[in-house]
Amino acid sequence: MTRLVSFFILTFCTLALAQQPDPSTPPVRTVLRALPLGGDDDINSLPHPEEPAVRPVPPAVPVSPAALPAIPYSTPALPMQSASLLSPLDVKPTGEDAVRLQIFLDEAKFGPGVIDGKPGRFTELAVQSWNEVNGYPVDDWVAANTAARKAVTNPLATAVVPDFVDEWVDKSLPYKYSQQAKRKRMSYRSYAEFMSERYHCDVPFLVELNGSSKVNNLKPHDTLIVPNVTPFHIENLTGAAFKADDAMSQRHAVVDTKINQVRIFEAAPAALIVAEPGVTEINPVARPNRGLIASFPITPGQPKFIKFGTWEVSNSVELPYWRYDQKLLSTGKRSADSESLNIPPGPNSPVGIFWCGLSKPGIGLHGTSSPETIGRARSAGCIRLANWDAVRLPTLICPGTTVEIR
Repeated sequence: MTRLVSFFILTFCTLALAQQPDPSTPPVRTVLRALPLGGDDDINSLPHPEEPAVRPVPPAVPVSPAALPAIPYSTPALPMQSASLLSPLDVKPTGEDAVRLQIFLDEAKFGPGVIDGKPGRFTELAVQSWNEVNGYPVDDWVAANTAARKAVTNPLATAVVPDFVDEWVDKSLPYKYSQQAKRKRMSYRSYAEFMSERYHCDVPFLVELNGSSKVNNLKPHDTLIVPNVTPFHIENLTGAAFKADDAMSQRHAVVDTKINQVRIFEAAPAALIVAEPGVTEINPVARPNRGLIASFPITPGQPKFIKFGTWEVSNSVELPYWRYDQKLLSTGKRSADSESLNIPPGPNSPVGIFWCGLSKPGIGLHGTSSPETIGRARSAGCIRLANWDAVRLPTLICPGTTVEIR
């Protein structure tokens, strides 16, 4: 056992952390010209001004993993072996099998929403997308569950709170926009919030896995049980602006405001059903739709602000500033610059860590400060995604990509 521990330590200690910017001097970025209407400015998704930064969570029974060695803070999450009971393959899974399936879908770029071991509508939609791509009946669970068991051997892992976490956490971050505009970064409000978003889950699920006492008293170098998913490394964001790409600019995305999902396609997805003239009944045979390359859950804007139609991505930038304009939120008409506020970038910005502006001014796809509300709370405008999904958009679409909102 000692040799095994030494092997892990020697191996993972060789991985260097990404160089961190000085939090006191964030990079200077111009305010976006395609200004978002509302981001997360929704009464259902904003905390009360008097709400504490870290809300106490009722105690929960933590998972009982095998005894684990101390792990250097610089290591990636280490998978944990588990002996939980397996769910039937032909139904929606439960327990660790549910976590396993959600991780599998997330890694395949078919976002299931928050990883919480409680698969709901977004997990169902992700399974349907994965089935469509691979040629299975859309409502079949067997293929996805089987593939998940093969791909995700260990659904849980141990992760370490990194020592640079204080650069991204500000427990005193105010809730009023007038006070936020004076800050240099819209940071996380707690270590738990940082770690939950890093591993695509929410704070209640971390409590379920680790217990409330540990989660509410985290500090750097502490270890946590987390979903064994590729982490969202916010420290790697630089504020980059992305340009057109010959291949990605030919793709198109469909934002479906009825089912709250964005689906991204290659330039010319193949027709799945072709009817001969005069044929009145079609018996389609399922076959792979390789044109579909990704899908993610979204929250659309308020109906009065949704701009249905076909647009084009005009700009794409990490860590955007957000222009708070109450007149724009209320009426859709922009006020004078002197009557607005520029909210600094960061994970708790109303537009999250990424902005993808469309050719229709003021409308775009962006991140969120409240991933747990995706699909449930409506923003004042635009199309919201969880930050860990939004950060993947530049690898899938770019300026020139067609976006249809319907």
